[in-house]
Amino acid sequence: MLDRYLLRYFLAVVDQGNFSRAAAHCHVSQPTLSVGIAKMERTLGLPLFVRSNQRIELTDAGARFLPHARRIEREFNLALQAMDKAVDLPPLRLGVLDSISGALIASAIASTAPRKDWRFELVFGSERELTGHLAKGRIDLALSLVGRGGDRFAERPIVTEGYALAIPAGHPLADRQEITAEELANDVMIVRRNCEALSDISRHFTERGVRPHFALRSTNDERVMQMVAAALGVTVMPESYRHMDVLRPRLSGFALQRTIGWAAVPDSEHLLTAPIPLMKAVTDALRNLRSNLKWGSQRLCFKEKCGGQGFAFPEHRLFCFDGHDEICARMKDG
Repeated sequence: MLDRYLLRYFLAVVDQGNFSRAAAHCHVSQPTLSVGIAKMERTLGLPLFVRSNQRIELTDAGARFLPHARRIEREFNLALQAMDKAVDLPPLRLGVLDSISGALIASAIASTAPRKDWRFELVFGSERELTGHLAKGRIDLALSLVGRGGDRFAERPIVTEGYALAIPAGHPLADRQEITAEELANDVMIVRRNCEALSDISRHFTERGVRPHFALRSTNDERVMQMVAAALGVTVMPESYRHMDVLRPRLSGFALQRTIGWAAVPDSEHLLTAPIPLMKAVTDALRNLRSNLKWGSQRLCFKEKCGGQGFAFPEHRLFCFDGHDEICARMKDG
């Protein structure tokens, strides 16, 4: 029979990456943890880890055992919750794709006024990082790219969107709704290193004989948008990403799309059909944003108390995320 503390030792080694950090995490000495892991392997009759000087890796048996260990630990916590209301539910661990606006996620979550007894943890990362976290049981759900041919996790799509340029409001082509790659040949390009479409974007430019100067590289999309707003360069981003003083014209001939949705490990699949308020709020925010994008070209909301991003309708009315409905000052003046 396996004691719970052995499961905790096992999961700590997986999550921490080595025995010394796992021992510190479990508040025991390293020899104590090593003895516990050895006892667990003897009980199961199989080695769980490949030990080397550089790193610790799971054996095939360890990889098969990992999801069951996660499930047992989670069910144990749920059992405690059922018996004692003073014990908190384990937090929902939610992964979020880096290229989804952090401001949108924060606003959506805040709108749900999360209950004190429902805790959650947010982990931001690239598609590859989130997939790895799901596979290792480090997160329960991921808001990421879905529909890409994999069947490792249950998925629920939310929205499909394309990609568009991000240029500063003062760019010479700021009045254009569509710009060709050739017209940007002399612009500084900002490289989004975590972009899932980076190779497609690069190929789009090189096939047209355009090799822009790449002066800036970043894995942080918020920082990239700040650089664009400061007129330090241009880039290509998912079309739903918004920022003050940044315009989003189409990149002519670039039709690549992506689908954003929820991906869940087996223990969390029920949330895809019965989502909690936090998930509903994020889903609604993404769908509403996508719906607004279909109506008109982007402009800024110039209402004094509004720092939000708006979209100019054909009749020069402005829709703003903060609920304002004003004449677009830029179009009015121009």
